[in-house]
Formats: sequence, C-alpha cells, structure tokens
Amino acid sequence: MIVVAGEALIDLVPRAAGALADLRPALGGGPYNTAVALGRLGSPTAFCSRVSSDPFGEALLDGLREAGVDVSSVQRGSEPTTLAVASIGVDGSAAYSFYVEGTADRLFTTPARLPDTVRAVSFGTCSLVLEPGASAYEELLRSAAAQGVFTALDPNIRAGLIPDADAYRARFTSWLPSVSLLKLSEEDAKWLGGTPREWLAAGPSAVVVTRGGDGLTVFTRDGAEHSVPGEKVDVVDTIGAGDTVNAALLHGLSARDSLSPAALADLGAGGWTDLLRLAARAAAITCSRAGAEPPYAAELGAL
Repeated sequence: MIVVAGEALIDLVPRAAGALADLRPALGGGPYNTAVALGRLGSPTAFCSRVSSDPFGEALLDGLREAGVDVSSVQRGSEPTTLAVASIGVDGSAAYSFYVEGTADRLFTTPARLPDTVRAVSFGTCSLVLEPGASAYEELLRSAAAQGVFTALDPNIRAGLIPDADAYRARFTSWLPSVSLLKLSEEDAKWLGGTPREWLAAGPSAVVVTRGGDGLTVFTRDGAEHSVPGEKVDVVDTIGAGDTVNAALLHGLSARDSLSPAALADLGAGGWTDLLRLAARAAAITCSRAGAEPPYAAELGAL
C-alpha cells in the first residue's frame, strides 16, 4: 500500500483567456492528484488528509473512490474546501491564487502509527506550508521514516503561500534526512537555492528533477546522473503533470519491488531510464488534456 498525505482542493480553471473568463471547478491539489494517478495506474493506494463535508469535499472523495483509492483514513471537517484559482499561460503552464483561510485540509492532525502494510508515504505542496496542518504532516513524515517506511517528497513550491522564504528553506532542509526520494521541478530547485548533490548529502537516496518538455533527470548517491527527454505532445495545460510524475515514479518502483533506499541504489542506468521514461510518458498524457487528468495503466502502452 502506498499512502499519499496532503491536501485535496478545488481548482477553478478558466474556460477561455481573460481575467473574467468563466471558471470550471476541477478536483485537485498536488497530493490528491498523485493519489488519483496512482489509483489509475493500479497501485494499491490510500489517501491521508482532512476533507470538508461540503459538496466539494464529497466530490473529492468520490473522485478518489472512482480511482480505486482507499479513503478510510481521511479525516472530515465542517470547514469549507480550499479553492485554487488557476491562470493558464500561452505555453500551457499554470499559476495559482489560493483561498485557504479556515479551510478543512489545513486542520489535519497526525494519525497513529502507520499500518505495517504501508510500503511508502508521499508528501508535498501546500500541506507542508499551511499551519497547523503543516506541522502534523511533518510529524507524519518523520515518524514514517523512523518506522523504516519509504518516503517521497515533492515540495511543489507555491511561493505566494510562503510568508518567510528563508524559514521555509531551512524547514525543507530539515526534512531531507527523513526523505528517501526527492522529486522537484527546475523552478522549485532554483527557488530553493540548492543543488541535487547538496540535497543528496543531506539524506535522500535519489533526487529527480523535472524539466518540463525537456524531460527528467535523476541524481543518485553514487554520483551517477541519468536523463530522458520529454515525450512530444500537444500541450493543453500542465495542471497535474508533476503530480503524475510522482505517481509514475512510485508506481514503477513498487512494481520493481524497489521501495527502499538499498533498492534505489541497485536500479542502475537501465532501471532508472525505464522508470524516467514511464514518468515522462504519463506526464505527457496528462498535459494533452485539460486539468489534472492522469492516465490509466492501459494508456501507457508498452511501457
């Protein structure tokens, strides 16, 4: 079982260009998208979060169930669902404005010890920024690592939500000893101000950096570096692409029985190349359609 921990929210996506374009509500949130993508790929997955009991919250849970994701660990609250208003650039890239005050997901509380059936836990995005939930997710990250559970982190920086950039960068560094696999975009890496080699020295066994249409690169503890190009596709938007990469990496590692630091070290050039190609293909499919619509296993072809 792979557990994805973090926020579920509603993306309000413009149907056309212009500041006053009609907005289409879509299920979203980085961790939520990752959980849905894992479920669609066929990995046994559970979602760990706090979700509103309002109609948006019910729709979010329905989306998880439809993807085959276990929602039995989801906490519920009467507070409203977080909203993220998206704006889409000419290249399909998305930027967001968030409405987060008093919303349900940020009131998450740390659960008891993870069941022994959990093989990996994935963290990231707004849930690690917004208090008091951020501290609860941080506690879960550290306790999972202490249990020997494989941990994955995608910071997925939303700078507008971070009031003190230096404090967040220091907090990010403090998480790294508890992280098995770090995945982040080139933009995130630039904002954080570090390098893959520096981060590897602090804890993770591998660091995967996404470069949009240019592909992905992994940096490993043994000093190796492996890259694959991006898959060519007509981009509708990039919403959920990075979250799909997270899911594809975890799904591929699970299929190889490689959800451990030692197994990551044994993947080698061929194993990492196959894994990165899987992630690139999955992300390209997501980019080919509107909103966060990750692929099903059957759509990935021979990979």
